[in-house]
Amino acid sequence: MATGQFVTAEGLKKLREELNDMITVQRPAISKAIAEARDKGDLSENAEYDAAREAQGLLELKISKLQDLIANAKIIDESQISTEQVGMLNKVTVKNMKTGAKMVFTLVGESEANLAQGKLASSTPIGKALLGRRKGEIVDVNAPAGVIKFEILDISL
Repeated sequence: MATGQFVTAEGLKKLREELNDMITVQRPAISKAIAEARDKGDLSENAEYDAAREAQGLLELKISKLQDLIANAKIIDESQISTEQVGMLNKVTVKNMKTGAKMVFTLVGESEANLAQGKLASSTPIGKALLGRRKGEIVDVNAPAGVIKFEILDISL
């Protein structure tokens, strides 16, 4: 990841905790599994050894990606958040102009996105369409199903 991803201070703390767990708990457990499998003899037909080595490779890839994400993360200064226009960490209430359905999203970085909690990544089509817009504006969202029109009803913290 060459460009930084927006995260809250809390989100960055969670990423660091996840990385610490991978390095201090998961990595030693996989090393132990590899050693135990190696002790069982012939490595050419040892499925346990192959599985442990594959798990090690996947874990090291995850560690590398997470280290890169943390190193390039852009912390959102929550005290600088405005409600004049849609930005990161804003809670946005929108109405689907076709169905009349109202939805509330909080715009966050990809690593903190969780649609079940109403946390929408700013990099999604809806997130991109909302960023920089103001209350009362109608925005067009290019979704896989076609263009969806949303009216921005409210912007809050």
